Amino acid sequence: MVVKVYGAAFTSPKRVLLCLIEKGIEFETVPVDLFKGEHKSPEYLKLQPFGSVPVVKDGDYTLYESRAIIRYYAEKYRHQGTELLGQTIEERGLVEQWLEVEGQSYHPLLYQLVMQIVFNPLIGVPRDEKAIKECEAKLASVLDIYEERLSKSKYLAGDFFSLADLSHIPFTELLVTKVGKEYMIRDRKHVSAWWDEISSRPSWKKVTEM
Repeated sequence: MVVKVYGAAFTSPKRVLLCLIEKGIEFETVPVDLFKGEHKSPEYLKLQPFGSVPVVKDGDYTLYESRAIIRYYAEKYRHQGTELLGQTIEERGLVEQWLEVEGQSYHPLLYQLVMQIVFNPLIGVPRDEKAIKECEAKLASVLDIYEERLSKSKYLAGDFFSLADLSHIPFTELLVTKVGKEYMIRDRKHVSAWWDEISSRPSWKKVTEM
């Protein structure tokens, strides 16, 4: 059964594409145009009542929220493709810990920068320079903690690539490109090396070519 991924052109769904490629799972993409409001259509809201992307349909099974989806497929196909959850319960705990850090401490700040610098100008909303400065300062403090962690291990959960690293890739790509804040990565030696490592994975190259 081919997995259907809705809204794959946008950033959060790319987490799902990365995971599916790493696990060697066949999928197809279903376009959802947020700018035309397709995510608020009655048909789409039957799949995702909150009107956001991504959603996956796997036969009769429907799942939304990108981090829930990648956890599901990493577990379901644990013995296929790249091992993304660690080999021991302790490693799994660290994977889950850093997934939570990404979702609770890293992503919200980066998302606000993306909205202020990239998205708002597209819809005619002026940038809030004060909010940008505050988010940037808070994100810098978070990245300082990452720098300390990555001085001790190659990846966030240890010396293995995991969902914790994978989940960072799509939005960090925006940070270093469209947001124009690459220095926040490059000014931190270990964060910079980590980013070079995870962003050069063949799976991410495939996603960016789609």
